[in-house]
Amino acid sequence: MIRHILTVSCGTLTSRVLGFLRDSLIAALLGAGAVADAFLVAFQFINVTRRSLNEGTLNAALIPSYLRLRESEGAVAAAAFAGRVLGSLSVILIGIALALTALMPLVISLLAPGFAGRDALQLAVDDARLMMPYFAFVGPVTVMMGVLNAEHRFVLTAFSPVLFNITLIAVLALLLMWRHEPQVCAYIIAGTVGIAGCLQTLILIQRRPWRDGVARPIRVSFDPQIRAFFRKGIPGMFANSGPQFLIVAGAIIASSSPSAVSWLYFANRLIELPLGMVGVAMGTVLVPELTRAIQSGDHTALAQAESRGLELAVGLALPATLGLIFLSQPIIGVLFEHGAFTRADTIATAQALSVLALGLPAHVLMKVLSPAFFAREDTRTPLLATLAGIAAAVIAGLLAGRSFGAAGVAASITFGAWCGALVLGWRGATTFGFSIDALARKRLPRIAACAAIMGAMLWSSDTFVAPVMEGAGFTARLTILGGFVAAGISLYGLLLDLFGVVSWGEAIVGLRENGARGRNGQT
Repeated sequence: MIRHILTVSCGTLTSRVLGFLRDSLIAALLGAGAVADAFLVAFQFINVTRRSLNEGTLNAALIPSYLRLRESEGAVAAAAFAGRVLGSLSVILIGIALALTALMPLVISLLAPGFAGRDALQLAVDDARLMMPYFAFVGPVTVMMGVLNAEHRFVLTAFSPVLFNITLIAVLALLLMWRHEPQVCAYIIAGTVGIAGCLQTLILIQRRPWRDGVARPIRVSFDPQIRAFFRKGIPGMFANSGPQFLIVAGAIIASSSPSAVSWLYFANRLIELPLGMVGVAMGTVLVPELTRAIQSGDHTALAQAESRGLELAVGLALPATLGLIFLSQPIIGVLFEHGAFTRADTIATAQALSVLALGLPAHVLMKVLSPAFFAREDTRTPLLATLAGIAAAVIAGLLAGRSFGAAGVAASITFGAWCGALVLGWRGATTFGFSIDALARKRLPRIAACAAIMGAMLWSSDTFVAPVMEGAGFTARLTILGGFVAAGISLYGLLLDLFGVVSWGEAIVGLRENGARGRNGQT
């Protein structure tokens, strides 16, 4: 399982790194003013939909149903089910795209009420309409990724989103070379989103899951089986996109403050790197593993899957949280402080990032706990926990946003994330309990201690180095920041070994053996 998680995490990491480059170019082109706010509201709307369906979230409903049919009725019945889901979902999303295009002024007014009476409203409407063709491609991509994951084919699905970012980066680079007005640049980028979605679909088509017999025949159907799938799948899609919906809720509150939407967006991009590595991997790999263990009644395998998933999530989330808090300003400065993105924007974005980072463990905890419900075909409970978190964030944001601006909205998002995580954890503990083995109970406190020591090192070092970075050029600042990150990772890895959490030599040997067994077709 760890090998599959690392495969998905590497693909997600590559996509997120390219996403940083993409957003750095967007910041340089558009800055953090009205044009950027309008574009980012529209882009967030598309991004939330994309992530609600892609990035492992459809696994919550598709994979358990697909695997159950394959075990009970055979591969042909499972493939026919996947083909009906593929055709039906594609038609539904095309219809939704057409309806949203017509109703886009109303949609943007709801997403950004602060834009009312400003030019930003029409700009956001135009940008969102240009992005809507992506809906035509997100359905096929979603189902193809789901069935490939169910068949333990993770490499292509892990790296296919990379093409989405590469396409946007290429267009952004051209726009930087031949500069246009920010508004024109925003329109061109928005139109490229649909093209990028098409290319992502094409790369998955090359694998042709239906040719391999895991998604055919493709047809539109709304029979009882498909209706049951949507009843379970829609709540799961919303539940798995909790972090994105919290950011949307924050953007709604922040839309009345100039540049606040942009500051929150760029700060959240840093949160999505560790969240993507852990959360997407958990959703993509843990759901199949837990489903098999639950269906077979293998309590040992269930405990091992939950324990290893929790260890990996905590082991990545805690150091990432501390690193983002202590290095928030240098990170934002190096990544985004170029072109139209000013020093004042860097300071405001860094403040928001420091507060948002406090909610990262809660987001990751939601990603780890949710698969335990999804594997039992319960998507309602994670949805209710997500809605509880959003409600808490909105109430807190309305109270704090007016007084503390973007930082206050960020605090409300963090508060909502912890509320959702606590609700989900409480429901899981009282409903079926979580199986944590003795090894996890020994490792988790040690992981926390290693992360705390690493965080103390970063905090003390940054106190002395920050004045040096203030007057340094971009190359020097990038080098210093890279040194900080490398030193933190190295120290953390050394501490994990010294504290007996993991032996890197044994881990590498184990991965090689798992890879060899996978190539030989063994399980």
